[in-house]
Amino acid sequence: MDLKQKLLSDLKEAMKARDSLKVDTLRILNSEIKNREIETRESISDEEILGLVTTQIKRRKEAAAQYEKGGRADLKEKEEKETDILSAYLPKQATDEELRQRINEIVEETGAKGMKDMGKIMKPLAAEFKGKADGSRLKTLVQERLTS
Repeated sequence: MDLKQKLLSDLKEAMKARDSLKVDTLRILNSEIKNREIETRESISDEEILGLVTTQIKRRKEAAAQYEKGGRADLKEKEEKETDILSAYLPKQATDEELRQRINEIVEETGAKGMKDMGKIMKPLAAEFKGKADGSRLKTLVQERLTS
C-alpha cells in the first residue's frame, strides 16, 4: 500500500473513531497532496508526499513556538499533537550516532578539512538521509565535526 492510500485509509478510520484532531490534520495534508497533483497535473510519488509531511511538521513546530511566545498553551498543545500525528508517516529517524559515523566516513572519502568544505559533506549526506534526518540537524553535526 502506497503512502497516499495509507493516509486515506487512516483518514477513514479516524472519521469512524470520531477523532476530530486526526481527521482535520489528515484532511489538510490530503488537500496539500491534491493541490500538488493539480499543479503538476500528475500523481505524486511517496517521496514527494514525505516532503509535504515534513513541510507540514515544520509549519506546526513554528506555530507551536509562536503560540508558546504568545502564552497560548492550548493552541501550542494542539499543534504538538498534530505534529505527532504527522510524524507517524515519516520513516524512522536516524540517530545522531549513525549520522556522526557517516559524516566521518564522508570526511575521510572527500578529504574535507574545514568549514569551506562543508558542501562536499552536506550534498551526499543530505541525499542519503533525506526524510530520515532534518537538514538543520545535519548541518549542526557537520559543523561540529569540521570545527573539532
